[in-house]
Amino acid sequence: MTTIRGIAWNHSRGNIPVMATAQRYMELHSDVKIIWDTRSLHDFGGANVDELSKKYDLMVVDHPWTGFAYAHNSYTHLEDFIDREFLAEQKKNSVGSSYESYTYDNHQLALAIDAASPIAFYSNEKLIQNKVELPKTYEDVLDLAKDGLIACSGNGTSLLMQLYMFCDAISHSIFENNMIAERDVLDESLNIIDHLFSYLKDEYFYKNPIGIYEELSNKNKKALYTPFDFGYSNYSRLGYGDAIISSANTVNYKDKPLRTILGGAGLALSTRANNKDIAVDYMKYCASPIIQESIYVENGGQPGHRLAWESDRANYITNDFFRNTLDTLDRAILRPRFNGYLEFQEEATVRIKDYMLKNISRAEILDFLDKDYKKICGNGDKK
Repeated sequence: MTTIRGIAWNHSRGNIPVMATAQRYMELHSDVKIIWDTRSLHDFGGANVDELSKKYDLMVVDHPWTGFAYAHNSYTHLEDFIDREFLAEQKKNSVGSSYESYTYDNHQLALAIDAASPIAFYSNEKLIQNKVELPKTYEDVLDLAKDGLIACSGNGTSLLMQLYMFCDAISHSIFENNMIAERDVLDESLNIIDHLFSYLKDEYFYKNPIGIYEELSNKNKKALYTPFDFGYSNYSRLGYGDAIISSANTVNYKDKPLRTILGGAGLALSTRANNKDIAVDYMKYCASPIIQESIYVENGGQPGHRLAWESDRANYITNDFFRNTLDTLDRAILRPRFNGYLEFQEEATVRIKDYMLKNISRAEILDFLDKDYKKICGNGDKK
């Protein structure tokens, strides 16, 4: 009996689909046992992947870790184990930059089994009850916010992703010349976020996107729309929440759709894994278009394969979640992935929240976003 151990993240979207695909794979291969452990959403983004690679054969990973993993030789170079045709098909059918997000220095370090970015979500029932229309522009979003109808996460990486999004919307340039953006662009982006959150409840600073979607799906809560939080197709499925919530592409800001920041998850193979050939065979099974469209989606997954996003089957069971938001995913901005970037991201998430809660000054947060990012860029391996 060959045993493969993996670690995913502890949410219906994160662990159930890989467990389901593993179960079916084991039924087809009676001499293989695949065991999946889980970690929290916070640890999915923050736990050291090199340490995980010492304990697990397979890892469901966040793409900003790619540069760190490459520098520490934590992930297997998949092109050494997977045929060129399979990888080419995966690249061709990427949702936005999902496949590219795990490509580093011409090596493929994971398969994109999950695709995500911030999208818009809303309760159609509440829209009708309140006699309001679905927002089309950012001005429409602010009008709803003034009436207390907007929910938006201010916890975790959410505020930082919003900062990046507005920097791009203002300047149409981001992550160039060892900067997030010019200092005046950073300043203006903070102003926009300040303005929005001035209308929102303080409790949203302590809710991640999952908490926001729980509120939107609760018929007893007033909020009916979120303009840009990482999408979860689970909430567009019958029975998952008190009510189904619907998905939409982002609104226009100054006549152009807001470009959000790519998320998602990849399936990586530890360089320290035993039985790599068997583990890779399961990886290919999990990432294949037919399994992504069927077992993976049917068990709560949010696939990384484009054919699944376009599939009638997948969209039927998710209230057209995938079709409704694919344009936003295709526009999504790829975050920096160089070794050292995550140190900045972890610190930035804390500092921006402290700034929003008025624990640090405007000058201090701007200095950090400007100077500290340049410093980490200078120290990082920016392949």
